[in-house]
Amino acid sequence: MGIYVWGTGCGASELMAQGFRKESVTAFVDSFPSGGCFLGKPVLLPEEIPVSDCTLLIVTTRQAEEIAGRCARLGIPEERCLFLKNGVFLTDRNAASRRTADLLLGEELTGRLLPRHFTIPEPGQLRGGTLPVQELENDYVRLGTLELLCRRLEDVPGAVAELGVYRGRFARNINRLLPERTLYLFDSFEGFDPAAGAGEAMQAAHENTSVRQVLEALPFPEKAIVKPGFFPESLNGLEEIFCLVSLDVDFEGATLEGLRYFWPRLSPGGYLLLHDWGNPGLPGPGKALERYEAEAGERLPAVPIPDLNGTLVLCKSAGSTA
Repeated sequence: MGIYVWGTGCGASELMAQGFRKESVTAFVDSFPSGGCFLGKPVLLPEEIPVSDCTLLIVTTRQAEEIAGRCARLGIPEERCLFLKNGVFLTDRNAASRRTADLLLGEELTGRLLPRHFTIPEPGQLRGGTLPVQELENDYVRLGTLELLCRRLEDVPGAVAELGVYRGRFARNINRLLPERTLYLFDSFEGFDPAAGAGEAMQAAHENTSVRQVLEALPFPEKAIVKPGFFPESLNGLEEIFCLVSLDVDFEGATLEGLRYFWPRLSPGGYLLLHDWGNPGLPGPGKALERYEAEAGERLPAVPIPDLNGTLVLCKSAGSTA
């Protein structure tokens, strides 16, 4: 009896953060493994999964439709596949495997891993939009909001930036929506600063990236300027103005440094996207904003959005003094 986990990135890290023990994993599965080992367990290609031993396959990545098809071709029955992301379309893809998951993982943990899903109609302003459906499926609210915000930046001067790039999936969409803008990409590309306090699984997941992987994901890589290293040292004296900034560094210290640098340099009419502001599992970004507002002596104008990880959209007004 084996439990296999598909994915060696943030999804796997989130699985461990919910209380799943790495000791329960027989092996990890990844279509593009960066190495042969993850969290002390072997990493297999999908074709290497021993189907007869696979009692439960926990899929932690967002490509549910693609992986479901591959599992079917490999002969892994639907009732053995548990999709943690994008598992619900017109029908619940986990209906067949829920009982198996309850027995092996426990009903409490399964309930945390599989929150309720809601089906929403596509709003008219996003019909015929720039972002492909495959991207929107990853986090419809976050990416739909990004596209609508980018449409309002035509007369707002400045470059765009992301602090906390990871594998470049969000940066890819910024690059696609604003192809004429210079895109600054800040990341250590080696995980978190040891002082940040990331757990073992979270650190391992965020080490699983590279500059090359990020640049290959961009539709217009020639517009990207990569700034590797820990922030703010990685700035190396950079002075720039920005129309759009994404802060996605998970922890309080790095988020505070990002706010201190980017908010004063954000053009009026620009936006700063504070990812994980409303994420109960990562309180650091919210605490960082409170500290920055106390330093600035003002409450920054902002709108929370109900995306998967609780983004706060900070809106720079013409009268802001911070």
